Amino acid sequence: MRKYKFIISGGGTGGHIFPAISIADELKFRFSQSDLLFVGARDRMEMIKVPAHGYKIKGLWISGFKRKLSIDNLLFPFKVVYSLFHSLIIISKFKPEVVIGTGGFASGPILFIASLFKIPTLIQEQNSYPGITNRILSRRVNKICVSYADLDKYFPVSKIKLTGNPIRNTICNTNENYDKGIKFYDLDISRKTLLIIGGSQGSREINKHVYNCIDFFNYLNIQVIWQCGKIYYNQYEELVTSDNIKLYSFLERIDLAFSVSDYIVSRAGAGSISELCVVGKPVIFIPSPNVAEDHQTKNAKSLVDKDAAILIQEEDLETRFKKTVMELNSSRDLQNKLSKNIKSLAFENATRDIADEIEKLIKK
Repeated sequence: MRKYKFIISGGGTGGHIFPAISIADELKFRFSQSDLLFVGARDRMEMIKVPAHGYKIKGLWISGFKRKLSIDNLLFPFKVVYSLFHSLIIISKFKPEVVIGTGGFASGPILFIASLFKIPTLIQEQNSYPGITNRILSRRVNKICVSYADLDKYFPVSKIKLTGNPIRNTICNTNENYDKGIKFYDLDISRKTLLIIGGSQGSREINKHVYNCIDFFNYLNIQVIWQCGKIYYNQYEELVTSDNIKLYSFLERIDLAFSVSDYIVSRAGAGSISELCVVGKPVIFIPSPNVAEDHQTKNAKSLVDKDAAILIQEEDLETRFKKTVMELNSSRDLQNKLSKNIKSLAFENATRDIADEIEKLIKK
């Protein structure tokens, strides 16, 4: 079997990193002798998460352009030029057959250089509103794998393939791990479980509101698995004394958390939505207001419009959160409707379909 070389780039958040790792795992499965190299941004979480999954990674000196006035923006042009030069060196030495981008500013320089050298390129767009990096790259890449059906207003229609977002392999079998999840998280099998995940970095506003609702959760006899984020963990570790609240900085076994949860509160990043569609549990989305073009709200609304989820804006947490949780907890009909509808939106073969497109690029 011929040995193929692939470069995969994307990062900054788990929403870009975990799809990239899923694609890498599928390529490694198909082409066991293949050589995979990740390219990310220095000092971002991909520099830790990718090696933890057994892959090599090189870091570029690159960051996004901040929308607010910042002295860091003065360095932006120099970072771009340096990252383009560094990408040229990486491409020249590694000589990949295909370069794949999963979003985030780190993918821009390496895919741009690959396109200059006529190396086949593919980008995977997770969101209903594409990021600026992928919108710019769309004019140069060969293929664009998307998760929403109406993205031809942003991308050349001839390049688009509707595949859905790649999800972690462990997510696909969450319903088979209920007993293991109960033991792992030390839960009471007689109580309902609410899972709260505020994104890979955590959310200050969600955390603050969850803490203020601890007595409310106890009143409803609900136990909570709460991922608060690394930077907030020390703040809440000593404050949370209720046995009903299981506090974590990051859920390494989120598959087990999904398996035992009855309801889920989540940010509305595209990667999270794709996994939650496969999991098929009732979800309350609280989109982050601090993202480009408010794309998390757009992501969430695409499900709400299909009666597949509940949406609460961060600014409405005080007035709507308790009422919504109480309604969801008490209505079996609402739970069943949300579960059925969100499950119907799942792309369970997304990773394989994206790998199929990559394989076509190799054979051209």
